[in-house]
Amino acid sequence: MTGTAALYDPHADWYEEYVTSGGAREYSVRVADMIEDLLGPAPTDHARCLDVCCGTGVRATTITDLGWYPIGVDFSTGQLRHAANRLPVAAGDATALPVRAHSVDAAVCVLGHTDVEDYGAVVRDIARTLKPGGVFVHIGIHPCFCGYFADWSDRSRVILTPGYNEAVHSLEAWSPHGVRARIGAWHLPLAGLVDAVISAGLSISRLTENGPDELPDLLGIAATRT
Repeated sequence: MTGTAALYDPHADWYEEYVTSGGAREYSVRVADMIEDLLGPAPTDHARCLDVCCGTGVRATTITDLGWYPIGVDFSTGQLRHAANRLPVAAGDATALPVRAHSVDAAVCVLGHTDVEDYGAVVRDIARTLKPGGVFVHIGIHPCFCGYFADWSDRSRVILTPGYNEAVHSLEAWSPHGVRARIGAWHLPLAGLVDAVISAGLSISRLTENGPDELPDLLGIAATRT
């Protein structure tokens, strides 16, 4: 994980512009809508929401507008330079979060599972930080339709090639201008993604899909720590 996360450091300024005003701006809006839907309003004043793999902190406003108090954690200090202007942050490994057990009311991991080799380890440590009844929200690329095996260059006919079942890291990307062509991505099949949540002891309450056309490119999961 460390090596993959550190790859964001030289691209941090580019990424900040890309997700706020560049080519991924509309995508960011759809992600924010999914956060609102799955996370929902804070149950109490000052309820804390941990933003795991927070990147440049672009989701802080959405979380705050829902009444939560956001706290960001990311391994990339380059990205945290931007995030620190939006929310309290700490540098740390997502598999060993610098957060006390049972200390936060909710946690989100948005577009982060493709940046880590062992997402199951990430979700297990997130579960450790949640209070009983705490909510976990995962939002990421749709594992069935997005990855190195998927070509989205023609939106009217997305082409899938063999490779879906292979949990590997790849720099292959249909677009040379996006994040994956620069950083690469870990692929995790749908069964592995859902199992990561269940194996962490979390109870899944909702699955949602989102896409600009009929084929979804985002998958959301809401789960609760019992």
